[in-house]
Amino acid sequence: MSAFRPAQEQRWDIYAGFQSAMADAKAQAELRGWCGLGLLSLSTAGVFALLLAISRIPGAGAAFPWPVHFFEKGLVIHVIFAFVVWFLCILGALMTIGSHRIAAGGHSERKIGQAALWITYLSQPLILVPAFLDRGEASLNNYVPVIIDPLYYSGLAMLSVGFVIAIIRFIKVIPQRLGPLEPVGMSALSGALLLILAFACFILAGNALSGSPVDSVFNEHLFWGGGHILQFLNVALMLGGWYVLGGLALREPAMHPRLLSLALVLLLSSAAMGPLFYLIFEAFSFEQTTAFTRLQFALAPPCLLAATQILKTVFTVRSRSQLPWEQPAFLCLILSLVVFGVGSFFGLFVDGADTRTPAHYHGVIGGVNIVFIGLFLQFFMPLCGRPVLLTHSTRALIHMYAWGQILASSGLFLAGGYGAPRKTAGPEQDLEAMGAVIGMYVNGIGALVAVAGGIMFIWICSSALLRGK
Repeated sequence: MSAFRPAQEQRWDIYAGFQSAMADAKAQAELRGWCGLGLLSLSTAGVFALLLAISRIPGAGAAFPWPVHFFEKGLVIHVIFAFVVWFLCILGALMTIGSHRIAAGGHSERKIGQAALWITYLSQPLILVPAFLDRGEASLNNYVPVIIDPLYYSGLAMLSVGFVIAIIRFIKVIPQRLGPLEPVGMSALSGALLLILAFACFILAGNALSGSPVDSVFNEHLFWGGGHILQFLNVALMLGGWYVLGGLALREPAMHPRLLSLALVLLLSSAAMGPLFYLIFEAFSFEQTTAFTRLQFALAPPCLLAATQILKTVFTVRSRSQLPWEQPAFLCLILSLVVFGVGSFFGLFVDGADTRTPAHYHGVIGGVNIVFIGLFLQFFMPLCGRPVLLTHSTRALIHMYAWGQILASSGLFLAGGYGAPRKTAGPEQDLEAMGAVIGMYVNGIGALVAVAGGIMFIWICSSALLRGK
């Protein structure tokens, strides 16, 4: 499929239609709420990421007085805010923008959206506080790790309720739409439906676990299926972000809207198998676990379709003009493809036991995060009336985060190749091979560079968000 180019290129502006839809002060305030919550969750995750990276450097356990069980609870907090709350806030922001764009000045069900936002905010302390209490055991299960404490579970439940309400608001606006349901709206709708599928898996798993003791095995079973579906949600958000960033940077669609729709349909149709696995297979059986694991291969075709089309468009633009490397949107688009590609390659070698597994998911998640950084800098912040000044520092933070993630993931991959176990730190890692030791040092250095880039991003966006219009 050749690169899609509109008949009147000079009139195509992906930002203009959303700018008019978000011109209302209350619409901007709602979007600022989601942006603020996302930055708050990322800040929390960043603090814990830095501490976790330091704790994994060989010898760090003797140099710092770490709290008892700090690594386990700290890892739970880092993952839940960096890989769950932060990503869901992007969905919340896109649904807000999509609702106002679809309403086109009509009834956008703003009160329902505000209720969803407040409930989501109130869930955050309930999730965070158990990490500082002298009770509750950390469950380092996959996808949605848990601190086994009633407060923590209440926080997750409240977070879920907030997003269910946000989805209801978004879906309620669609039938009465005055504006178009274009690629951004389609991405938000796909994300909403994928989150519903994930919730369905959580409910089915919870029903099957009724009466079982609440421990690490319970949580692994509870979040295994739905956690896999959340990865489809992350990819849907990334694909929508690629479309937006390409349009902002290249001033033409980076991929045909129909191709994006096809990619989203592929994601949805594959993820729809998730709830069916609870009906086809015995709950938590080897067959069901394997089915969910193999379902992840369905993520590849949509990503390859989109990435191939984007690269083809980039080369087409390059043949007739200079590429806009000074644009953060373009930097984030290209570096996202690179980091996501590296993480995907590492995924070919994972076995679940060593640090090659976190090398894989830190790479792919890093690629997704770079897209979100670009969306914040050149889409969300201007739309909510708080544009960011794009300077050398802005471009530097993108490079720092991207190359830091590649370095950190490569270090984990190297250490995992020498048998370094995952989900451990300090002496418990039992690193004997020199390759494993070098890999963990490389991981620590890369993580520090990436975290520094993340801190710069949070500082720049938070400063813009908090200042007056």
